[in-house]
Amino acid sequence: MLRNRTLFFGDNLKVLREKFPQNEEGYFDLIYLDPPFNSNRSYNVLYKEGLEDSPAQLHAFEDTWHWTQETQEQFQDLVENHDYPQKVSDLMQGLEKVIGHNDMMAYLTMMTVRLIEMQRVLKPTGSIYLHCDPTASHYLKIVMDTVFGVDKFRNEIVWHYTSGGASKERFSRKHDVIFWYSKSKDYTFNVDSLRVPYKFQNTKIYQDEDGTYMIEPKTGKRRYYHEKGKVMDDVWEINFVGPNSGERMGYPTQKPITLLERIIAASCPEDGWILDPFGGCGTTAVAAEKLKRNWCIIDVTTLAINLVRRRIEDMFPDMKEEMIVDGYPADEAGAKALFDHDPFEFEYWCCDLVNARPAGDKAQGKMKGADRGIDGIISFPDKTEGGTGVNYRKLLVQVKGGHVGAAQVRDLRGTLEREKAAGGIFISLEEPTKPMCKDAVEAGSFIYNMTGQKYPVLQLLTVKDLLEGKRPNHPSAVGYTKKAQRENEDGTMAAEF
Repeated sequence: MLRNRTLFFGDNLKVLREKFPQNEEGYFDLIYLDPPFNSNRSYNVLYKEGLEDSPAQLHAFEDTWHWTQETQEQFQDLVENHDYPQKVSDLMQGLEKVIGHNDMMAYLTMMTVRLIEMQRVLKPTGSIYLHCDPTASHYLKIVMDTVFGVDKFRNEIVWHYTSGGASKERFSRKHDVIFWYSKSKDYTFNVDSLRVPYKFQNTKIYQDEDGTYMIEPKTGKRRYYHEKGKVMDDVWEINFVGPNSGERMGYPTQKPITLLERIIAASCPEDGWILDPFGGCGTTAVAAEKLKRNWCIIDVTTLAINLVRRRIEDMFPDMKEEMIVDGYPADEAGAKALFDHDPFEFEYWCCDLVNARPAGDKAQGKMKGADRGIDGIISFPDKTEGGTGVNYRKLLVQVKGGHVGAAQVRDLRGTLEREKAAGGIFISLEEPTKPMCKDAVEAGSFIYNMTGQKYPVLQLLTVKDLLEGKRPNHPSAVGYTKKAQRENEDGTMAAEF
């Protein structure tokens, strides 16, 4: 069922239950998760600059949870379902009395049911690292104690960083917390892989054929130091991913590769399996790939899945054919199901197939009525009409999952004129009608000044066409996401390519 590198598109709760059935052996050596913290913030993906006057943003997710009918049902299941341990029921009822029915309780309900599934899919020797900030860490620690057991707690790791703003109202917040729990008392910990140099201060050091040592003042005995250094402590000084970092992918809440490399090196054996159920921009996958571990990423948005896929392809070109995307439409029926489930995710998926940046309001993201008839944008460089310079021209993409007709093509032509676009691409689930095809032909062609070649102003493509490999005919386009940089053998970032 599993391959070495798998991206799962979907709700991680559903994926864990359907793709990983009950198995006493477990599946994963390590789980790392960086879930949203219920901070009441909205996060946007920042796309590549230079295509427009300002960087383009698209709504990625809202870091907010609400108490809904679905949440209520999930809560009741945790309380009443005898498949869960009694202590889980007691926990949820206790939290309900203290917190009530609000956004925080909705968040903790969502996390509890998922952490139960994560505990199930861990191997007996496996570990889980839960990344959180002070917004909900005190509650999450109680949940982890309940699901994994107080005796399975290993460390509270403090990730300290110096970036970020300063406050005049409180001490500056410069750290996150990572809870490390194991599934059993027999767990993987590669202690020698993360040793650091000793700091000898006011201590007289000696050496002999057996190594470096000090003499205990009271006993006079020799105490030898480990040749690889001392065991790392639980405060990790690692720089944040800054706006000018070669790692930066424009994704909110992105974590540094070094942080994930340290976790993987500590708690995953060579050739082991790693799961990140809140995949984001795929830093876990990148770190796992560098350390030659197998990985699975789950995310509920096509934006994240597409970004992870492109990032891995850019950094590890040889892995392109080995990477599996599970849950994406493989046929027209799957595309229709995606459209019925979430029309916006369907639009994002279609746009990615033609390498178009999803369009949306820069401030609020993709919202009904905000796209002005534009679902995607393809940009390409071209000479100015006078031939004295180069500017960016654009093709507009419109996606339709429902019924289509000639009026929509005429509307797209009007949008092209209004936006001064070179051309447009109309993508539909349904086959275009003859009048639609006629209107597309009558739209004529535009001239690509770089070569003098002509391209159609309007192109009609179906989802079936795209699934069969057909792509629009246009000049070479500019990638809309920042290209991930490869690394040199010494770990430094290679030059842009």
